[in-house]
Amino acid sequence: MGYVVLGVVAGVVVWGAVPGGAEHVGLPSCAGAGDRGFPLTAHIRGGPEAYDAGGGFGGWELELSNTTGRTCTGVHPVVVLVDEERKLKPSQPRLEFYDPAGRPHPVRFEATDADELVGAFADDGERFPGFTVGPRATLTVKVRLAVTSDAVPNHVTATAAVVQRRDGDGDWVGQSDGYRFRVDGAPGRDGFSLAEELARTGTGPQVLALAAGAVLTGALAVLFARRRRG
Repeated sequence: MGYVVLGVVAGVVVWGAVPGGAEHVGLPSCAGAGDRGFPLTAHIRGGPEAYDAGGGFGGWELELSNTTGRTCTGVHPVVVLVDEERKLKPSQPRLEFYDPAGRPHPVRFEATDADELVGAFADDGERFPGFTVGPRATLTVKVRLAVTSDAVPNHVTATAAVVQRRDGDGDWVGQSDGYRFRVDGAPGRDGFSLAEELARTGTGPQVLALAAGAVLTGALAVLFARRRRG
């Protein structure tokens, strides 16, 4: 079976190796052998209708609900951004998610051949192990998003595929509804440097280093997918 770069429809994600023994080994699958539907449901809630390019963060939530009697561990949402103009660049969305302890983690976006931007909730620089969703339980993940001042006016739809990371691969275990928002232009704001831009939006030095081209230790090397078996 062939492999394609992860898009809105995904099956298995291949992750880069994590140093120091932090790789997920032998995690049980969320999905049972006879399950036909996804074990997790996902909903994006509370996001603003528009973001000003070069403006501050807007907050929203990703709600993950476990529909099974099994505990789902190693859960990593993967956000997919599709813009109407096909001009949104990986460096322009500034997305952060918060772990259960309230610590923010940056999301790194990659462009696909289908003109999508894909970013996994997998801050391997911090060895983030993924989320755990208990049986019949719901977990709410807080997220915030800003857009840099060089982004053009646009309409964007965000969706989240939900992946359970297991060994070197990942099982596709959920899919969210779409969150549509507008990017409003920022005329006259294109004179800020990247460092000034990140300082104004409140993004920490870890994202600044990443945006400057530094490679986080253990960052995922590449995202692939294959279609879920029928």
